Amino acid sequence: MTYDFTTIMDRTGKDSIAVDIIPVPDAKVQEGFTKIPMWVADMNFATAPTITDAIIERAKHPAFGYFSESDEYFDSIIRWQEQRNQVTGLTKECIGYENGVLGGLISALQAFCSAGDAVLLHSPTYVGFTGSISNNGYKIVHSDLVQDENGVWRMDYADMDAKIKKHKIHAAVFCSPHNPCGRVWERWEIEKAMEVYEANDCFVIADEIWSDLLLNGNKHIPTQSVSDWAKNNVIALYAPSKTFNLAGLIGSYHIIYNSYLRDRVEKQSSLSHYNSMNVLSMHALIGAYKPEGALWVDELRQVLSDNVNYAYDYITSHFKGVTLAKPEGTYMLYLNCEQWCREHEKTLDELLKAGVAVGVIWQDGRPFHRPYAIRVNLAVPHSLVEEAMARLDKYVFNCGV
Repeated sequence: MTYDFTTIMDRTGKDSIAVDIIPVPDAKVQEGFTKIPMWVADMNFATAPTITDAIIERAKHPAFGYFSESDEYFDSIIRWQEQRNQVTGLTKECIGYENGVLGGLISALQAFCSAGDAVLLHSPTYVGFTGSISNNGYKIVHSDLVQDENGVWRMDYADMDAKIKKHKIHAAVFCSPHNPCGRVWERWEIEKAMEVYEANDCFVIADEIWSDLLLNGNKHIPTQSVSDWAKNNVIALYAPSKTFNLAGLIGSYHIIYNSYLRDRVEKQSSLSHYNSMNVLSMHALIGAYKPEGALWVDELRQVLSDNVNYAYDYITSHFKGVTLAKPEGTYMLYLNCEQWCREHEKTLDELLKAGVAVGVIWQDGRPFHRPYAIRVNLAVPHSLVEEAMARLDKYVFNCGV
């Protein structure tokens, strides 16, 4: 490989909640075990060199005054979307800056919904959606994803339609690829979902922040590309932050083709007077979306695919009573530990603490709306995935065998 995905970085003291915080209450790492950060959705890999080069080059100039987005910024997004997602006809006018995907989500809801309106989401549900939508006074209605005979997460279109009608819903959040389930939706699945939304006059906010992180050859289908209706009624949100581990720099963008939707969202986004770009964030995106950045992502996909394949095979063959669907995108596993907890007469809290005790810093999956779930981040060097699985095997899931 051209880029380094094997070195274990020491992020201690480098402003990283991934290593500085243990998200499980009252849990401690026992002496003799190192921390393996496997919870919050950022990566323990050095970012693409073109990003740091772009930031450093800009920082050499000692003036950081007012600025506006450059043509190179917009051209980089247009080129990236065309080359990576086969998007054609995208223009500068359809692209708008957002401080974050969640901020863009709330701006869109505020532009078209009234306080107390219901919003449709699929469950399991990304915890960021839950917090931001609830905090802003909207009612969340969940349509459960269901697992088919092969364990693949699927949308229940009849349930979606019934919930929309019952609660008079006119706004839906569509996560593609899905977090935390890791589904990369097929075109026909997206088409059917859009047909449900269209039939109910329901506009859609598509969170596509994970669209670059695809596993084992899966392909991302932009939601706006599946029909003319989708192109004109979907607000799509993207960011380089998940792809290149740039969350600390802040910076996302929307793609909105319909000028009526776009004008209202941009007006709403402007009202706080805080939705403005950092100049280094702009140069970070430009650096990320260079050809070298694309190669970096291609290599990252292979690393993540290897990690997911290894972890999935290990868990399904060694951890009796733990089930999961194999993710097709993202770098997160979403474990169902119900059978294991019942057979061993353990609570999920006890299981979470047992993992942390041996240095596996994983995440309580219950806030994503499954009662025995644990979310695991595999964006770490492969050697740490192997080490984490070995520790969980010896000290946690099979310690009494």
